[in-house]
Amino acid sequence: MPESKVFNMDCMEGMKQYPDKYFDLAIVDPPYFSGPEKRKYYGQEISGHGVRRIDYTPLDETWQIPSHEYFEELYRISKHQIIWGCNYYPEVYPGSGRIFWDKVNDQSDFSDGEIAFCSKISSVRIFRYMWNGMMQGRGDGTSKQMQGNKSLNEKKIHPTQKPISLYRWLYKNYAKPGDKILDTHLGSGSSRIAAFEFGVDFTAYEKHLTYFEAQEKRFNQYKSQLKLFPA
Repeated sequence: MPESKVFNMDCMEGMKQYPDKYFDLAIVDPPYFSGPEKRKYYGQEISGHGVRRIDYTPLDETWQIPSHEYFEELYRISKHQIIWGCNYYPEVYPGSGRIFWDKVNDQSDFSDGEIAFCSKISSVRIFRYMWNGMMQGRGDGTSKQMQGNKSLNEKKIHPTQKPISLYRWLYKNYAKPGDKILDTHLGSGSSRIAAFEFGVDFTAYEKHLTYFEAQEKRFNQYKSQLKLFPA
């Protein structure tokens, strides 16, 4: 049975506990600026298409941007890395590959996508999945097709939440069952759910109690649904 170990603590303290190259792969999504954590809604409150407000609990604390020491520890304890927001960090290696997540929202005011560093490849790979307010891709990972039944959308509990389908794709392409995976900024817990499905040993840190408790509730609800509707 794969392990799923998550800790409500600063990842810098957690990473010090591991020997060199302990994790097969680190998939991380650290904050690259402060601000989203203080908004009281996810997405735009008012858009040209009407109200698109999704409430979540904001933080009183300011997000801490990763330091040079963070990247030193990350590279020390992991054999390979996928680092989201790599274009914002001078510490990310200029070589190796890139992953571009196309959010299929190029006609909105939001960013068209996000970029990740990937040490496992030397080229650029694209993952297309709609992620624009209430407009989300289908749960089966279908790229540009919007989920018709909005009740099946993922509930957004974090200001920089990523879809489970993205992590499913990352594990499928860059990991194998039994690998040791590290996530230093767990956030909404999407990476944890996908890791549980895929069968990797998962270790993650989330220092903010608000988000830690929210992802715990989400993960337990996910496991409860598995018991009710076994595959």
